[in-house]
This record gives sequence, structure tokens and C-alpha cells, in this order.
Amino acid sequence: MSLSSSRRSPRSPASPRLLDAPHPQVLRAVQQVALAGLALVLVWPAARGYSQWLGWLPMWLVGMPLLAWWALYRFRLPAALLARQHTRRRGPQARRRSSARVRRTRPDLRQGGAGQAV
Repeated sequence: MSLSSSRRSPRSPASPRLLDAPHPQVLRAVQQVALAGLALVLVWPAARGYSQWLGWLPMWLVGMPLLAWWALYRFRLPAALLARQHTRRRGPQARRRSSARVRRTRPDLRQGGAGQAV
């Protein structure tokens, strides 16, 4: 047995997809808080207001739990947005035609032009 070789376990390393997945209990708790905050804002009118100590309540009841939920997935973009970005045109931007279009000049009606009396 040589000293430079090391024995590795026969198991393959965990897939990177499993390592990125959040802990199920933490995920469940954040989901419940987000959904409870959303229900509270929709049902109770006072939850849509402003608090002297907290500020705008929907931000704390809905926005921050949703942001925490997104942060558990390490701020990955949804698949729909990623698919939309890949379908975009990759070519150069279109250029305007070189011949300049002649704009018609409109008569200045403030000075009584175009045959109108002042």
C-alpha cells in the first residue's frame, strides 16, 4: 500500500442539487409564515396599513417571508425567467435607415398662420 493513495468511500458524492435544497423543516416554517401573512393581509384590513414601530405592514407580513423563502433557494431565478432569457435574439441591434425622413412642418397657429384670422 503506497502512502500517496487514499481510500475513498465507494459511494458517489451527493448530487449538487441535493446540497442546494433547503432544510425541509425550515422551508415548511417559512412557507407557513408567508401564507399566514398573505391571508392576514387579505382578510384583515388593519394589516394593510402602517405601523408607527414597524412601518408598512404588508412588507413585513408578506414581502419579507417571501424574500426569506426565495433566499432559502439561494436566490435562483424561476425557470420561466431563465427560459425567456434563452429565447431572446442574440444578433446585433437593428439600425435606423440612413436616409432621413423629411418631417412636414406644421403651421404655427399661435401667429395666425394657415389662413386663420387672429
